[in-house]
Amino acid sequence: VQLVESGGGLVQAGGSLRLSCATSGSIFSINAMAWYRQAPGKQRELVAVITSGGSTNYADSVKGRFTISRDNAENTVYLQMDSLKPEDTAVYYCKVVLALAYYWGQGTQVTVSS
Repeated sequence: VQLVESGGGLVQAGGSLRLSCATSGSIFSINAMAWYRQAPGKQRELVAVITSGGSTNYADSVKGRFTISRDNAENTVYLQMDSLKPEDTAVYYCKVVLALAYYWGQGTQVTVSS
């Protein structure tokens, strides 16, 4: 199973970015897909998660600004990030949770300038 993230970059505060995470390999059933982020000197933290049934959950710091979605047919997860703030600057990782294993993407850098 491989995860490939894209969509990161440099944006000014108040701007938007859309991250994508495409999966490949033998995937029969995905329980959940999620986005995490890790800022320099900080621990990796959960940003948003979406279950196979479509339920979502967000970190308080991004509620109302970020939206997670998924394409079940393509096993792809997205993170729409609006009203970005400098404190959103981090490496963003996607995670796919299967029945007996989980996988991480390689990460994509998001930098928000003030």
